[in-house]
Amino acid sequence: MPRPTAAQLAYGSATVVIATIAMLLLSRTTAGIGIAVIGIAALALGLLVAMTVPLPVPADTKAAHTMRPHRGAAVPGSAGGSRSAGTAAEPAAPVHSLRR
Repeated sequence: MPRPTAAQLAYGSATVVIATIAMLLLSRTTAGIGIAVIGIAALALGLLVAMTVPLPVPADTKAAHTMRPHRGAAVPGSAGGSRSAGTAAEPAAPVHSLRR
């Protein structure tokens, strides 16, 4: 499992603090069990936020995603290079006919 980034830690921590304060103020609870439930809920929310922050894409895979063939470029492996990257292949003709 990869280590969390600084952004994930910052967003998750800020979410826990803000959610805890907001829920305590809105619920006006003074019971220990209520405070514990609010704390656990805030931690779960912070974990959810921290895990949904997008991870940075490594440089080697970022270049592979941005390098796409142009519309007029030939598809590797096509016969004579006449088929372009944006067109669909034509369906193959049947080998034999089922009619007799």
